[in-house]
Amino acid sequence: MRFEFATANKIIFGNGTIREIGDIATRFGSRAFIVAGSGSVPMDKLFTAFESSGVRWEIFRISREPDVPTIQAGIAQAKAAESDFVIGYGGGSSMDSAKAIAALMTNPSSLLDYLEVIGEGKKIPNAPAPIIAVPTTAGTGAEVTRNAVISSHEHNVKVSMRDAKMIPTVAIVDPELTYTMPPSVTASTGMDAFTQVIEAYVSNLANPLTDAIAREGIKYGARSLLAAYQDGGNKVAREDMALTSLFGGLALANSGLGAVHGFAGPIGGMFSARHGVICASLLPYVMKYNVKVLDEMPGMEDILKRYTDVARLITGDPDATIGEGLNFIQELSEALEIPRLHEIGIQKKDFNQIVEKSKVASSMQKNPIKLSEEVLEAILTEAY
Repeated sequence: MRFEFATANKIIFGNGTIREIGDIATRFGSRAFIVAGSGSVPMDKLFTAFESSGVRWEIFRISREPDVPTIQAGIAQAKAAESDFVIGYGGGSSMDSAKAIAALMTNPSSLLDYLEVIGEGKKIPNAPAPIIAVPTTAGTGAEVTRNAVISSHEHNVKVSMRDAKMIPTVAIVDPELTYTMPPSVTASTGMDAFTQVIEAYVSNLANPLTDAIAREGIKYGARSLLAAYQDGGNKVAREDMALTSLFGGLALANSGLGAVHGFAGPIGGMFSARHGVICASLLPYVMKYNVKVLDEMPGMEDILKRYTDVARLITGDPDATIGEGLNFIQELSEALEIPRLHEIGIQKKDFNQIVEKSKVASSMQKNPIKLSEEVLEAILTEAY
């Protein structure tokens, strides 16, 4: 057995921990480049901390999921401001943008040289500018991952810039920052986090350390996602979902994901839909067909047992079957009012293109079993 585990140099978790960012920031310099969302998330605590510590700042707003021109504009602004370090403040889009900008602040060549699939996928030679990641949603776990997901409208796809050096220097996970998320965002980001801990647990690169983290994340997500959706001020539920997201990021960065995310990248690049919604609409059917294919092959008992483990973790029933686990996830998606694929604009005529793009996605290679094109299309058909 051999495995590696890489994560942020420091993770600070707990209610109110955003107040510590001023002292932390001064270790990296006096000029912060803040990459944040469109403005719906309050930033007063961040500014107060910086004012008391003497840190100056420049803000770069991300109004949608990052694309190549957006990242290029951010790099130019960060360099013009002579920023010492970068702060990702917001959801996954803000943190992915922050990681990509920080990497290109200190490295030669263009963004495309480092992008997978549509570029050369090179590793960055130099360490990025220091990054402080502060999530205000509970979904991607991007505060502790090594990649940045970036859209290319020219190629109609989402791809990653990926390197272990891109893992943020410090992650500050304050569940209080997620209280203002509306129910629909709680549902979509929460299902992304929930999917990630499940896929990391059954990934073909799972290891004992990621297993332990993913199992805890599965339990937290199963017991608290619906509660956080129904009552955004539920302190325990918000804390549980912040942990689920963090644990998902820790696990996926070291074990990879699977077919749900293999589909989600290409679909997200082709259609205007929330990443978590895509994941939620596909999760039960990917699990169903993974189990079906595994069940028809000899010697797959250990992998099948992982799906039984998932069912028992999410239902809390030590005797639950895989089918009961699938029913739990389906019922959860319905309670969260997750739309089906046809409701987000996908048509059956798009299936061939989706399958072609998905089968080469990096996450698809970490699926516990290789799925044929016929099976991939069957998954889309059932999720439709």
